Amino acid sequence: MSRERANGLIVLPSPMFLSEQRHIVDLAGKNKLPTMFFLREFAEAGGLMSYGPNFPELWRRAAAYVAKILEGAKPGDLPIEQPTKFELIINAKTAKALGLTIPPSVLGRADHVIQ
Repeated sequence: MSRERANGLIVLPSPMFLSEQRHIVDLAGKNKLPTMFFLREFAEAGGLMSYGPNFPELWRRAAAYVAKILEGAKPGDLPIEQPTKFELIINAKTAKALGLTIPPSVLGRADHVIQ
């Protein structure tokens, strides 16, 4: 990416990337590469931002499914659900280190800004 002079990096969901979280965040910082991740933990570890499903909400929804099954519902009869609540996390400290200014309109939409 350095050789090709990439302007940014979007890291897609993959178990491989989860296990390499620290390495990816460190390399992106070292190379001044703005990155967007799929889990808030990447932004908390120093990545620029993340946008993805709110996992505590997914676990609550899963618990509701379990309750329905325990009450006698057939799993095959339950509808498939997709995430409906997503969260945008912005790491302002990383943005400053990269020399980026995040517009106030974007900061205002963030669910959490890491200072």
